[in-house]
Amino acid sequence: MSEQTTPRTTDDVLAGVDLSGRTALVTGATTGLGFETARALAAAGAHVVMTARTAEKGADAVARLRERVPEASVEAGVVELGSLASVRAFTDELSGRIDELHLLVANAGIMMPPLGRTEEGFELQFGTNHLGHFLLVSRLMPALLAGAPSRVVVLSSGGHQASGVDLEDPNYEHRPYAKMEAYGQSKTANVLFALELDRRYADRGVHAWSVHPGMVRTDLGRNFTKDDYAEMAGRAKSAGTSLPPLYEVEQGASTSVWAATAPELDDQGGAYLADCAVAPAAAHATDPEVAAKLWSLSEELVGEAFPTS
Repeated sequence: MSEQTTPRTTDDVLAGVDLSGRTALVTGATTGLGFETARALAAAGAHVVMTARTAEKGADAVARLRERVPEASVEAGVVELGSLASVRAFTDELSGRIDELHLLVANAGIMMPPLGRTEEGFELQFGTNHLGHFLLVSRLMPALLAGAPSRVVVLSSGGHQASGVDLEDPNYEHRPYAKMEAYGQSKTANVLFALELDRRYADRGVHAWSVHPGMVRTDLGRNFTKDDYAEMAGRAKSAGTSLPPLYEVEQGASTSVWAATAPELDDQGGAYLADCAVAPAAAHATDPEVAAKLWSLSEELVGEAFPTS
């Protein structure tokens, strides 16, 4: 994390930025970081597609955003990232209406629930936080290529430090489930995904970054217990650090919109970002060989390959 005492806000980052003519997609955009990211991009002139888990939540989010930004060009679509069928239905519908996509913020996620499974049987955090977004980006890659230069921003977390990706058993089928370790695995997968995505598509105008938003006041931690906080604090102490201060959503979402728009990042694709700056990530999250292996495994698990042309 940077040493700045007053973190930047989304409006600070986008002051003077004109996104007119650009189309952005933000997943998990009904509350928290996703809603603020969508609001900020819409306020800067982008046409924003917000995703929600139900049509009712999407309509409510659009109405609330238009209250904040009356001139906003915004719509909502329904996608459940824990269902590959839902991801396919959403991307098929969207691809039938838009030819170009310029910004994709893979923001949606879940944090430290009890052991659960997605519709396809993947461990819930790995399946939702990583595989759902992996398939979504894959199926929207033609639109991202058509809209190049375009950007993909993948929300990770400092929690990626807790665990690498177990390529032999990512879905906890043969090892005991530990929710913090599983969360760390999914967030490491986010960092590795952005790294490999940029490596594969940067020369065709699609760049990617992973983002740590900081500890933010949202409902993402609704599954946390006092013991979970104690474990987090203990891990931080063991690493010689302490838990960071809580950010408001306007501060936490600032790095996402910076990643989506900052021209100074053009030659730093694949980087891990925090506090609107390039930041160090764990060694297990930055190994290009592991990133390539995770990519191949992910294509196998979702049953689809990224487009090559």
